[in-house]
Amino acid sequence: MSETNTVIDFGKMDGLVPGIVQDAATGAVLMLGFLNELSYAKSLESGFVTFWSRTRQKLWMKGETSGNRLRIVEARTDCDKDTLLFRVVVEGDGLVCHEGTVSCFTRGIEIARRKEGK
Repeated sequence: MSETNTVIDFGKMDGLVPGIVQDAATGAVLMLGFLNELSYAKSLESGFVTFWSRTRQKLWMKGETSGNRLRIVEARTDCDKDTLLFRVVVEGDGLVCHEGTVSCFTRGIEIARRKEGK
């Protein structure tokens, strides 16, 4: 199910929307970045996820130097049209994170467990 005229709401977060990147084959969440209208248009035009760097204040295509580009297989938005989901195939050696791992989400967080009934 795809819409050709979906309008993304860039107005809620100072012109940015979160972009979740998911491996199209495994379903693993690989990373999250932010896009503005320009980086969103560039992503759709090029077929590769392009983000807006909040720290450098410029466009950056993930993998432009490492070769681990994120080729878009499918793009979706949530019901509020203010978050993007990119299902991708990772080109190169598949290491998406700048720390040399497949996913940026590798650090576990301990959660307190409650006993049942309390």
